[in-house]
Amino acid sequence: MQMVKDKQITGQLIGYSRTSTTDQKLDSQHDALAAAGCVKVFTDQLSGKNTDRPGLQKALEYMREGDTLVVFKFDRLSRSTKDMLNIAEQLKERGIHLKSLSDQIDTSTPHGAFFFTICAAFGQLEREMIVSRTRAGLESAKARGRVGGRRELVTEAKAIEGKGMIERGIAPLEAAKMLGLSKATLYRGIAKYSPFS
Repeated sequence: MQMVKDKQITGQLIGYSRTSTTDQKLDSQHDALAAAGCVKVFTDQLSGKNTDRPGLQKALEYMREGDTLVVFKFDRLSRSTKDMLNIAEQLKERGIHLKSLSDQIDTSTPHGAFFFTICAAFGQLEREMIVSRTRAGLESAKARGRVGGRRELVTEAKAIEGKGMIERGIAPLEAAKMLGLSKATLYRGIAKYSPFS
């Protein structure tokens, strides 16, 4: 990956990549950011719900007016609509653009700015719907007395949903908690019903 010295040049593409855990790889994001022309990439390996992201903070401090912050996908920037919009607004006030490679959105254009807001809202809606469905399912099971005992915790539906969450970038531990499982139990269910290819 091409890197530059700390001297800032107006109009640079600066990359930011994030995985939810340290056991997830950043390689594919870095390759895409390098191919897009990013001259420097900052990284974090922690949950997008965590607003204390040192790598992102360094990226924001490094950037200057005219630069563009590039991410592989907007959910790599944050999983909170409010947080994501706050970041976008801060960048806008400083004359810095925001671009997502996968979402094909660039906030330097009016259409891009509009669709960014829509994508951010849908990202949080998806997360909230998953949490809501999970809670409803657990409450329904509890109401029918299905708590405790040695019954199987992972249904095929939960295993498939958990696998999908992990593939969308949600940390395995976080996905398991959202489904009311331990990480080990979720992985056993995935291995049984829907193994990773």
